[in-house]
Amino acid sequence: MQSTIDISWVQLALFMLILVIPFFINRYLKLALGKEIISAVLRMTVQLILVGLYLQFLFELNSLPLNLIWLTLMLLIGASAIIDSAKLPKRRLYLPVITGLVVGVTPLIAILLLALLQPTPLYSAQYMIPMAGMLLGNCLSGNIVALQRLFSAFEEQKDQYEGALALGVTPYQAAFPFMQSALKQSFAPILASMTTTGLVTLPGMMTGQILAGSDPMVAIKYQLVILVAIFVMLTVSVTLSLILSIRSCIDPSGLIKIRLFNK
Repeated sequence: MQSTIDISWVQLALFMLILVIPFFINRYLKLALGKEIISAVLRMTVQLILVGLYLQFLFELNSLPLNLIWLTLMLLIGASAIIDSAKLPKRRLYLPVITGLVVGVTPLIAILLLALLQPTPLYSAQYMIPMAGMLLGNCLSGNIVALQRLFSAFEEQKDQYEGALALGVTPYQAAFPFMQSALKQSFAPILASMTTTGLVTLPGMMTGQILAGSDPMVAIKYQLVILVAIFVMLTVSVTLSLILSIRSCIDPSGLIKIRLFNK
């Protein structure tokens, strides 16, 4: 099987010229997204190059404290990105969201490294960092959708919520249907993706391993492990984030202490 084919920097630069297509669409349809597209592409490029250089150093050093520091930064930045993207204030939601992410990712990483893959050393950065990144990255959108849906429901279905409180239920019980709806919307994309994986889509990790020369069946086994881990982490992190968010943002009388920005 052929080994990984390298891409030169010149080839990569020439390939990036195809970005003229979305720029043309943006200009032709007057979407006014030119600055956002330029910013996104530049940030993505710079960040990935810097991360690539750092990961080369991280993999070679393979230090447990450094790996844990990097993982902590990923969690902190991920929680911040979720709340910002959901257009919600951080003061009351940062702790619920970061708690959901930590509780979701920590046991899974431990199981993957200690029981399933057993790399040498067990804290190998080559395995710990990419797997944590895949788990966290695939949980961001689910958490964003869930939080937006939950706090939108409090505003859009205010009468239903206040009516339930008037009947004597607790604030958590009144918010429970909104949480159910938020969880269902959050889980829908990954369930649809899992349903069509293999026939309609070939996931990135599997594709990357095959392009790198791995046996397709080995790549499939890794992909199954990652997809199951992503789904488990998503369910745990989103559920815990919503429960803790409700506890944090609703006082005993039922008053909701925060609201979506730009509503």
